[in-house]
Amino acid sequence: MSETRTVGPATRIDIDNDYVAVNEYFHQQGWSDGLPVMPPTEDAVAAMIVGGPLPGDQVLGVMPPVNGTVTVEKVAANAVMAGCRPDYFPVVVAGVKAMLQPKYNVGSVSTTTGGAAPCFMVSGAIADKIEINSGTACMGSGFRANATIGRALRLVIRNIAGAVPGEMDKGTLAFPGRYSLLFAENEERNPWDPLRVNRGFGQEDSTISVIGIRGIHYINEGAQETGLGNLETIAGSMRRMGLVNYLHQSHRTAVGLVMGPEHAHEIAKDGFSREDVQQYLFEHARMPVRELASRSYWNFRKWPREYEADNPDFMVPIVYAPEDFVITVAGGDGRHSAWLSSWYMTQCSTEKIVT
Repeated sequence: MSETRTVGPATRIDIDNDYVAVNEYFHQQGWSDGLPVMPPTEDAVAAMIVGGPLPGDQVLGVMPPVNGTVTVEKVAANAVMAGCRPDYFPVVVAGVKAMLQPKYNVGSVSTTTGGAAPCFMVSGAIADKIEINSGTACMGSGFRANATIGRALRLVIRNIAGAVPGEMDKGTLAFPGRYSLLFAENEERNPWDPLRVNRGFGQEDSTISVIGIRGIHYINEGAQETGLGNLETIAGSMRRMGLVNYLHQSHRTAVGLVMGPEHAHEIAKDGFSREDVQQYLFEHARMPVRELASRSYWNFRKWPREYEADNPDFMVPIVYAPEDFVITVAGGDGRHSAWLSSWYMTQCSTEKIVT
């Protein structure tokens, strides 16, 4: 079997090929997220690698916090453990490469006491091909591709990068996104350009984007049926105490917004483009200095010079610039959307999925 938490080539271990015995051993070694794993036999790992775009000995990079060397073979072992099919593996590889982009800041996201977790968003034809759910309950359970791809990427962080709870992972509470959080864009019901195009890729491409988030804040708006009415509620939901997003902006932190199709349709119908939505939220998702002062991370705030910390009426935006809102459309019917509060030292990174 392929072992996953080493530097350099993956080593092999001999153990009885018994499902219960394998799981007990992996749990004892700290290689499990607490759920049962599939045994990463050499044959299973080899089959996973064949499903991807790169050879097993290809080095993808070095991943903090322990600076583990990330090889395709090690990633494949974790994908097998998570329950992935081989045809999922190109998405897993691209997800790892997205996390390795410096602007995502995987080491800080994975170790902060704030308990942040990666939220992965897939855009493009591969989502339908391998049945990544983009519709009803897309952030929930019951969908193999969503669950296992997201889980594989989290196991990589644990087993290769070394972010083990109580050791390098210092999350005070963390949240269930640290098991798995991956969904696809509902492109059929998206009134704007696909996320991948907005992120600079082609219409024909498939991509995976990742943001380090600390929570999913659900928004219900069933009374307003205009674009402006929906945006007022969305912006209002972002004005709340205890969010470090208002206090740490020197790193151009991203904030995610996952719009339900009904909200997105009404907003677009009233003439708002994605860029208009970003601008509206930038102007209206703000809090005055008087409400932020002496709370949360006030004493450790990192603001641009133009912010007026001594002016109690100065309105602080939740992001530094409109384009720091990462907006996609996902989910099914219903008057619901969600915004994603992020770890303050992470930006959205996007990688093309190569099959």
